[in-house]
Amino acid sequence: MDFAFDARTEELRARLLAFMDEHVYPAEAVAEEQRAALASPWDTPAVVEELKAEARRQGLWNLFLPDAEYGAGLTNLQYAPLAEITGRSPHLAPTATNCAAPDTGNMEVLAQFGTEEQKKRWLEPLLAGEIRSAFAMTEPEVASSDATNITTHIERDGDEYVITGRKWYISGAMNPDCAIFIVMGKTDPDGADIRRQQSMVLVPRDTPGVTVKRAMQVFGYEDHSHGGHAEVVFDRVRVPVGNLVGEEGGGFAIAQARLGPGRIHHCMRLIGMAERAIELMCRRAVSRTAFGKALAQQGVVQNWIADARVTVEQLRLLVLKTAWLMDTVGNKGAHTEIQAIKIATPRAVVGILDRAIQLHGAGGVSQDFPLAELYASARTLMLADGPDEVHQRSLARRELKKYL
Repeated sequence: MDFAFDARTEELRARLLAFMDEHVYPAEAVAEEQRAALASPWDTPAVVEELKAEARRQGLWNLFLPDAEYGAGLTNLQYAPLAEITGRSPHLAPTATNCAAPDTGNMEVLAQFGTEEQKKRWLEPLLAGEIRSAFAMTEPEVASSDATNITTHIERDGDEYVITGRKWYISGAMNPDCAIFIVMGKTDPDGADIRRQQSMVLVPRDTPGVTVKRAMQVFGYEDHSHGGHAEVVFDRVRVPVGNLVGEEGGGFAIAQARLGPGRIHHCMRLIGMAERAIELMCRRAVSRTAFGKALAQQGVVQNWIADARVTVEQLRLLVLKTAWLMDTVGNKGAHTEIQAIKIATPRAVVGILDRAIQLHGAGGVSQDFPLAELYASARTLMLADGPDEVHQRSLARRELKKYL
């Protein structure tokens, strides 16, 4: 395994780092000021559109897509250090470069499983950053960590599908630019194979019967990072049969294909969050004095910083190994490693952010530093894309199988 950056990665890293310094970091405070003045908290601040235009001008656009027809054509190993950089400002940089969830996963689904008509109508404007999208799977009435539990019905009626169900924490759904939902439901609820009961259909947001009921709070506040998380009701929503993604009964397999890259992308960005936390810790430690000496001279602070550095280096190596395996043996061949990074990375980064908050005192939980928001994002990722316990269960089964 050779994790040295190749020439293309080095060149993109240099350009992306400069873009962050010159455009993204200065825009963070501007975005908050503009958001406060908007008629709706879910509207997009003007500075975000400016960042998108600049990123596209610089060729820092759709970096996540390995298919050169649609994106930059980078391998997972090439994209990993770039996603890490954007993770340093996770609420601006991924959107600015059109590499933000849930659009990334939805674009991958459409690129891989969509018809030519679906690609033209939805994938092309998503690739251009003209619209946003949402992925509707999680439901409040069932344990959605087990995707076979979902109860949303997708019933065929002639040339249409009729969709009935309730979803929640549907990321991006509060954004007015969200034009399309990929909805997962059951087309064959009584089927013998519980993993062939589910299908995915495309539902335009303005379809009659679609109601975005409310924004779901995260740790007591409204998360604007991806356009908010919403509760969405589908009340006998009708869409053409041509809106089916892939084939009937293929929803579970498509979900698994979508989540593999999504999980590693999250972990890549989490490492960027941890790097920013370490930087903030060090700046704080050398600038503050307590009990007669600088915080940087306090043994406990030195331990926090040293442990954080060791942890980040370990996590990065595991993520790079996973990226390399995905490139060389495919997502299935990297299944164990994908689960390992999903378990290890959010948990460890939450710990680093917690220490950084502690070091900043009251400032750490305030809006004057990005730490509280980063903490909420990292902690949420212990649930998103499958809670840690699901991955632990699956990983343990794979290990135990060797001895049975």
